[in-house]
Amino acid sequence: MLLRELLSGIEGPVSETEITGVTCNSNAVKPGFAFVCIKGTALDGHDFAKSACDSGAAVIIAQKDIGLKEQIIVDNTRLVYAQMCAKWFGDPAKKLCLIGVTGTNGKTSVTYMIKSILEHAGKKTGLIGTINNMIGGETVPSNNTTPEAYELNSLFSRMVESGCTHCVMEVSSHALDQHRVCDLPFEVAVFTNLTQDHLDYHVTMDNYLEAKKKLFKMCKTAVVNADDPYCEKLISGLDCNVITCSAKGNGMCSARAVKYKPASVEYELLFKGKLNHIRVQTGGSFTVYNSMFAAISALTCGIDIETVQSALASITGVKGRIESVPTGRDFSVIIDYAHTPDGLKNILSTFAECDKNRLILVFGCGGDRDKTKRPIMGNIAVRGADYVIVTSDNPRTEDPAAIINDILEGTKGYSTTVKVIENRIEAIRYAISIAREGDIIVLAGKGHETYQILKNGRIHLDEREIVREALNDFWGKE
Repeated sequence: MLLRELLSGIEGPVSETEITGVTCNSNAVKPGFAFVCIKGTALDGHDFAKSACDSGAAVIIAQKDIGLKEQIIVDNTRLVYAQMCAKWFGDPAKKLCLIGVTGTNGKTSVTYMIKSILEHAGKKTGLIGTINNMIGGETVPSNNTTPEAYELNSLFSRMVESGCTHCVMEVSSHALDQHRVCDLPFEVAVFTNLTQDHLDYHVTMDNYLEAKKKLFKMCKTAVVNADDPYCEKLISGLDCNVITCSAKGNGMCSARAVKYKPASVEYELLFKGKLNHIRVQTGGSFTVYNSMFAAISALTCGIDIETVQSALASITGVKGRIESVPTGRDFSVIIDYAHTPDGLKNILSTFAECDKNRLILVFGCGGDRDKTKRPIMGNIAVRGADYVIVTSDNPRTEDPAAIINDILEGTKGYSTTVKVIENRIEAIRYAISIAREGDIIVLAGKGHETYQILKNGRIHLDEREIVREALNDFWGKE
């Protein structure tokens, strides 16, 4: 591809130079490549521009003068990189009906629900998200909730080649802020909620909201949670069609006559003046919201209500989201990804509604992330559970004991039993060892993850395996 084609619409010299590849990784540069200098949190691509030239780069795209003959200076290399990657793959997103889902919690569940509905309607659908990426039925490993621009457009291209007509994707605030998804033609964009998270990156909730809002400036229709406190700020000034959804009667669409059961929810969905019965085989108030967002998104894309009803009724769950681990005993073990204050509150309130003996919670907080949410989550834990075991999540480079101490600040003054077991494996084993008839044990924070990130790198840690081993060790084989 010619350089002028890659940079069409971007200020700079027109060049007939043949480009053989596009990258922002200097180690991946080959002769004829375009190397884009991107400044990250730890490394600055401008520092590797000379190395990229030595490896044969035909052009360097930079934000500042680095004294190289091959350089082209632009205002924002992240933005230009995303645009170049889209052009390199032939703008594949424009050949898909694209649905984006953003919000602090619920993104994964909503995307899986939408994918299920679309597939029930006979649409071959791709998925991009936290657990994995999917091209129809093919699973592709996921490293980020929303991939970097090159990988993202590569996935779109593969979806088109395989016959996908639709793609539903999680869109993170980081991806929006870093222009990874710039100029993508979203048919529908969903806003699930906004609660405290990622303030280590965004610093303020207003900044966090503004990052999310960028998605709704790229879509035809916005499906928005009317019950979220940030709803009005989010939709203010939007030019797209806006559909507000509520479980409290506040929106254009609403969930009415909601019936909560331990393992399901049922309600009447009011959409365009008609009531439609919805049943989902997952409990909790958040399931009402997630399924409502999924249903409205699918209906907006032209899927009939009968297909929506059938698909939602058949969904049995998503890995790491209220995932029940078989125990063969008279107590329950639930694995959930809840790693934010709102997520933890939601999962605890879900099981507070169930018949049980004790609600035992095992949780921690991630290292090198927003520290201010730690005592908040500690407070939610002691108010929502009967027995709390504070442990490690992904401590990363931080001292696990220091993270735990931050959590414990929020537990002071409550009578709830709080036990600290820093090693997560031992914490889970302890919870299993003290289980009684009718107890519900919630393992929060890791969800679908089968690893733990420590100071020295990743280790294998699959909570399902730990639970099975602990059941055999403390309760005998089934």
